[in-house]
Amino acid sequence: MNMESKGSREGFFSDYSRRLSGVMASADWSVIARLAQEMRDCWSDGRQVFLCGNGGSAGNAIHLANDFLYGIAKRTGAGMRVHALSANPAVLTCLANDTGYERVFSEQLAVLGDAGDLLIVLSGSGNSSNIVSALEQAKAMNVRTCAILGYSGGQCRSLADLVIHFPIDDMQISEDLQLIVGHMLMQWLFLNPPEILS
Repeated sequence: MNMESKGSREGFFSDYSRRLSGVMASADWSVIARLAQEMRDCWSDGRQVFLCGNGGSAGNAIHLANDFLYGIAKRTGAGMRVHALSANPAVLTCLANDTGYERVFSEQLAVLGDAGDLLIVLSGSGNSSNIVSALEQAKAMNVRTCAILGYSGGQCRSLADLVIHFPIDDMQISEDLQLIVGHMLMQWLFLNPPEILS
């Protein structure tokens, strides 16, 4: 018999909300403002933006690529040149099989990326080998990088050019914050398009 009380359920949800709000209240929004400007510059210049992550972060990467492709402009052909490296299962399974799972993002970036493009990695731990490899590949190609991280930030904290770090030891809240940041960026970009689109 489940003895859980209604009050304990409400307390759990209230605590989750409090923890999420607490991290947001202490965040450094200046780094997100810098990322917003870098993304706007990429949009204006026709440079590409790449996103990647694993698991829930992979889903977030795909979701946000959609927002930046269409949602920031809502006009045919006016969005950002954006790719979610986690979106194509045929490519992911080919690369995982042939080169190893740690190379599934970096191999795609090596083909698709150009100097001056932007890679945004989403990672709770900041230690996933395929995320670290993607950042290293980007550096070798002069692709700018940003990491949106939870927990301690892991290895990615010292590899990315821009680091948005939310120091919370909770994977679900870390993933919530990836989408919150992404939606903030989407709304700001929608309101501040490049002059060529105004």
